[in-house]
Amino acid sequence: MLFAERGWRVFELSRRDVSVTGDGLQVTGEIIHVTCDVTSEESCKAAIAQVLKQTDTIDVVISNAGYGISGPIEFTAIKDAEHQMDVNFMGAVRFTQAVLPQLRQQRRGRIIYTSSVAAILAVPYQSFYSASKAAINAFALALANEVKEFGISVSVMMPGDVSTGFTDARDKSSAGEEVYSHANKAITTMERDERGGMQPIQMAKLFYRIATSRSPRPQYIGGFSYRVLCFLERLLPKRFVNWIEYKVYS
Repeated sequence: MLFAERGWRVFELSRRDVSVTGDGLQVTGEIIHVTCDVTSEESCKAAIAQVLKQTDTIDVVISNAGYGISGPIEFTAIKDAEHQMDVNFMGAVRFTQAVLPQLRQQRRGRIIYTSSVAAILAVPYQSFYSASKAAINAFALALANEVKEFGISVSVMMPGDVSTGFTDARDKSSAGEEVYSHANKAITTMERDERGGMQPIQMAKLFYRIATSRSPRPQYIGGFSYRVLCFLERLLPKRFVNWIEYKVYS
């Protein structure tokens, strides 16, 4: 909404079941909905094709699709772990491959990926989510060097805890909690912090700053306290940082 309020023409891509026209579009104010499922290569390509029927150029792309699972690694079904990586990481890959030909052809554009502080400070019992976001960070850095010659910039935004519907949508598993005594407390602590976290508008403003920056940085961290934590993570011994996380979530 923030981008639309500031005069941008916004295309919102999601799987949401909305009433759309025959060509898969729905216009709500200045925001145009396009149906897209990032787990499907064909759906990503079709969505970008629909966008390009409405506009000649794509200035900024925000890759934001994702969800979370939680539970002990040992008891997480492989199919659930694979689906987590498929949506959060491979979904970003599919979407990137679908939009890059247009950005490369126009020789400009900006891609912003939603990562997470969990990519740097991996959260116990949310290991596969953390891994998917760490993969996004590495992918974005590599991509930035590949597309630099085409005038395309790449950044990741790593929010800390934000109060959104993400928490309630998490796929939680209680399997193994009788073995891993800290699991339930860790997940409860994590969800309490999320519900009491920053408001989405704070992240929207950061996305806007990245989108309009003359020289965007490769990585941004959402929230002052999380910037401090990530700075300390670089300075302190990894064993000590991991011990602190253990104490927080145990």
